[in-house]
Amino acid sequence: MSSYDHLLVSEEGNGVLLVRFNRPEVMNAVNTAMGKELLDVFTKINQGGLPDTRVVLLTGAGARAFCAGGDLKERNGMAVEQWAAQRIIFKQYNLAMERCPLPIICAVNGVALGGGAEMVLRSDFSYAAENATFGFPEIKRGFIPGSGGTQRFPRLVGAARGLEVLLTGATFTARSAHDWGMVNEVTTPDELIPRALAVARTIASHSSDAVRTLKSCIRQGLQTDIETGLMLEAFAQQRLVASPDRLEGIAAFVEKREPKWQDKQ
Repeated sequence: MSSYDHLLVSEEGNGVLLVRFNRPEVMNAVNTAMGKELLDVFTKINQGGLPDTRVVLLTGAGARAFCAGGDLKERNGMAVEQWAAQRIIFKQYNLAMERCPLPIICAVNGVALGGGAEMVLRSDFSYAAENATFGFPEIKRGFIPGSGGTQRFPRLVGAARGLEVLLTGATFTARSAHDWGMVNEVTTPDELIPRALAVARTIASHSSDAVRTLKSCIRQGLQTDIETGLMLEAFAQQRLVASPDRLEGIAAFVEKREPKWQDKQ
């Protein structure tokens, strides 16, 4: 794995890749360089360049922040052309993350604002420390969320609440994020990473073919009507019937042993 200036990337065993945003001095805000590094990580994953990776876990370095969104100090004084060039990089890493075939879990260890909150919305599911804070402050700075926040957040929490939060720029707690369905569970700060790693390792222990197929089936199915979704499920299930992992999984159950998945042999 490449070394990065603004990310800490480590293999945590059993197929789990831990990615930490590593600019704690600015609350892990994303500058252009970090955007390029995130694009590189997810491009490698999407192109099969990290064959041992089965689940991605995102969190922030330091105790204060998960990610405070785009680095406004870097943007201060940017010409429109410079902003547009940066947005291309940000859109590219957003799209690479959205297209990632592997499960992506966020462990929100502190402040998650703007693009950081959108990172949570873009992941497959998340956990949060009880001291975490969320929000979309863009309206206070004269612009709006630009990495999916205007679309994903109201779909998740409802139009009325979404409009209230986005239009006021108000922050909200981890408990509210949990109650609204933005995070799956709230933990103590010390329990956050162990809890997220345990779940990531459980997922990584399953057939990667089945996991990728299941994620794709759910993600695509939720974007369409139920009948089309059921057709997607039927096609996916039919494809897996011929999968060596399905045969191995059933044989392992009958023989009372752990399965040996094809991509882990």
